[in-house]
Amino acid sequence: MISQLFPQIATVNLPLTSPSQTETRKADHLRICLEEDVQFRETTSGLERYRFEHCCLPELDRTEIDLTSTFLGKKLAVPLLISSMTGGTELAQTINYRLADVAQEYKLAMGVGSQRIVVENPQLAPTFAVRRRAPDILLFANIGAVQLNYNYGLEECQKIVDILEADALILHLNPLQECVQTEGDTNFKGLLDKIAKLCAKLPVPVIAKEVGNGISGKMAHKLLAAGVSAIDIAGAGGTSWAKIEGERAKDGKQRRLGATFADWGIPTAECIVSTRAAAPNVPLIASGGLQNGLDAAKALALGADIAGLARPFLQAAAESESAAALLAEVLIAEIATVMFCTGCGNLDELKNSGVLERLR
Repeated sequence: MISQLFPQIATVNLPLTSPSQTETRKADHLRICLEEDVQFRETTSGLERYRFEHCCLPELDRTEIDLTSTFLGKKLAVPLLISSMTGGTELAQTINYRLADVAQEYKLAMGVGSQRIVVENPQLAPTFAVRRRAPDILLFANIGAVQLNYNYGLEECQKIVDILEADALILHLNPLQECVQTEGDTNFKGLLDKIAKLCAKLPVPVIAKEVGNGISGKMAHKLLAAGVSAIDIAGAGGTSWAKIEGERAKDGKQRRLGATFADWGIPTAECIVSTRAAAPNVPLIASGGLQNGLDAAKALALGADIAGLARPFLQAAAESESAAALLAEVLIAEIATVMFCTGCGNLDELKNSGVLERLR
């Protein structure tokens, strides 16, 4: 199926060497995300439990609605993040380049997939090198926090930030994924102290991000106390990494783990509410199961500063750059429509005017 999506792709030719275990895993992840049913089933994002109060006379000119925001000191035209997804293969490079072009055109934020593979094989850096295509965007580097317990430290984190010319570093937290992954790294002991030391020395902000199982308010408080600058709650309800790792597992035990924990996690809406309550001023990203601009607007109204989407952008970019651009336009139009039909002229009004109601 992937070969049908990309009959001809223009990429920087990567060296013809045998793929590493990490490269193979990344290729598996991309294929499974595009081809298999890996969404949560029983657990939802929780956003469907909320609705906006319609305003029949908004007293606004829709063309004057202000969607601009600032995150970590950088201005965004729209509070949207193309969430971290991929890198490390030629197909991933094509997708990253297409998404970077869209992020630049619409002034969205963007994150890349885990860059651990670049530390292992610097020749794969071009698959992540999107800054020259998107010189103005808010751009996030990415590495698994658990790697700080596996011989990674300030030097490696600085390296991936420099390669990407990133504005911030995402440390993703993925204990469940590592448990289900056949070759997973599961020593998370003492990790909070190492995160604190990294935050104190790294010259760019550090963002703590889950991968789809959620960050609670209690954990957000601990991470912020350790020096993290922002939180991406990445709640349950979207892509299940337990399902993905179970799908690619070679043995029955790991497949069983993936099936058992396929719907594990804290719904996205609950994560937003609890994290905002625990940390009223934290720069907050909401991701996990957001499918459209209405979901994004609900997340913003609940207290998020940016709404992040991954799989919808991945699927669109797999089709074409124009499909990804169309998705961005639709999302922007959907958020603007919510604001117009609730009488909110800017994002502060959307958050503070009480237009979002929780259904009983």
